[in-house]
Amino acid sequence: MATAVEFLPKEYGYVAIVLVLYCFLNMWMAVRVGQARRKYKVFYPTMYASEAENKDAKLFNCVQRGHQNSLEMMPMFFVLLILGGFQHPVISASLGLFYIITRYFYFKGYSTGVPDKRLSIGIYGFVSLLGLTICTISLGVHLITA
Repeated sequence: MATAVEFLPKEYGYVAIVLVLYCFLNMWMAVRVGQARRKYKVFYPTMYASEAENKDAKLFNCVQRGHQNSLEMMPMFFVLLILGGFQHPVISASLGLFYIITRYFYFKGYSTGVPDKRLSIGIYGFVSLLGLTICTISLGVHLITA
């Protein structure tokens, strides 16, 4: 009896590795938020610091927001990577790796406390998402016309 894995192209392994790499990036960002909580004295369950109560609120909020935005984008990234990877595993994995790199710089820039710095390299992550969207559309068209 064949398993589902046997129907995947061999190169789909790259897609799986990229998914795990993003998970490591997410865990690293979560640790950075935890460190910022201690440094700026923003304790759970507070999600964002109030500028009226904490002089370092903006610095903490920028770290928190960089991670939060990455969490908000993660479902779309994962779905596009997984589906696009069925049809175009190497292209999708490459785009996914590029997205991870841009997400790292997005978070690092945001964490400076100057929100606009998130876009210096981080803005190019949208190019990856566009490419992954095209790969996923290609899969859909292939399935419909096959």
